[in-house]
Amino acid sequence: MKKVFVVMLVLVLVVSMIGCSAAQKYPKKQITLVIQAAPGGASDTVSRTVAGLMEKKLGVPVVGVNKTGAAGSVAMSYVKESKADGYTIGYVPVELSMVKALGYADISPKDYDLLGRAIVIPAAVTVKSDSPWKTLDDLIAYAKENPSKLKAGNSGTGSIWHIAACALEDTSGIKLNHVPFDGAAPAVAALLGGHVDVVTVSPSEVLSGVKSGELRVLGVMGAERSALIPDVPTLKESGLNANVVAWGGFAAPKGLPKEVREKLIESVKEAINSDDFKNLCEKRGMDHAYQDPGEFEKFATEQFDFYNTLIPKLGLKK
Repeated sequence: MKKVFVVMLVLVLVVSMIGCSAAQKYPKKQITLVIQAAPGGASDTVSRTVAGLMEKKLGVPVVGVNKTGAAGSVAMSYVKESKADGYTIGYVPVELSMVKALGYADISPKDYDLLGRAIVIPAAVTVKSDSPWKTLDDLIAYAKENPSKLKAGNSGTGSIWHIAACALEDTSGIKLNHVPFDGAAPAVAALLGGHVDVVTVSPSEVLSGVKSGELRVLGVMGAERSALIPDVPTLKESGLNANVVAWGGFAAPKGLPKEVREKLIESVKEAINSDDFKNLCEKRGMDHAYQDPGEFEKFATEQFDFYNTLIPKLGLKK
């Protein structure tokens, strides 16, 4: 009996040593970071900045790959189904908590090993500066007189910026004509080109247009004014109860080896809490909002429950 116990103990030690050896070798090759939105928008900027900072910690390239479509479902499904070896990770936006209710994919926060939350961003109701709408009241008054005439660009049907526009409709009693794009950047380009009349995207994604004098932000859909455009009132200040924010973080396929998961969590935390990333947030009008994996899972699950109530109410299920 004692002999059997000794043999079993040796086997356990060998397996443990092999596991530790494998973890010490991680990472041995390039890590792919899957981004759910088109190049140029907030998700892409955050992802590629964090990827570059993670490289310094991990010692291997962390390469961003854009996979757009279905409110982020294409990218998040790809990550979910990837091998849980630490070589494929993904940026997960607020849509992680929305796509199941929308009917796009059977995805929830519990399907991933969450690595950390990075940011929170309010929606900004934006028009061209040469438009006739100088205030949010002007826009709403026009929309009420012309139901479904205003073309509202968003970052994809069912995306958070689409939900933001729907929330604006719901709280103000207007009706918009929603025009989806594969990300916020192409939606803003369409606004600049006169192909849509208004967008509800992040302040950072319209900042260059605001600075150039081509765009005007009429209202911010957050609890507080944006530090990036402090002169612009919140919708609440305008008498409207519409508080819609985007958020984003990082995740990996469920079931990472413990040591690999710990290395990824540490590299993500270090990147997000770096001065470089905090400076990016300040410059681009994003709220730096790091949460560790446990906090992030709790938050994302609460958001999942919230949107699984709101989205059916808005009639947005696919």
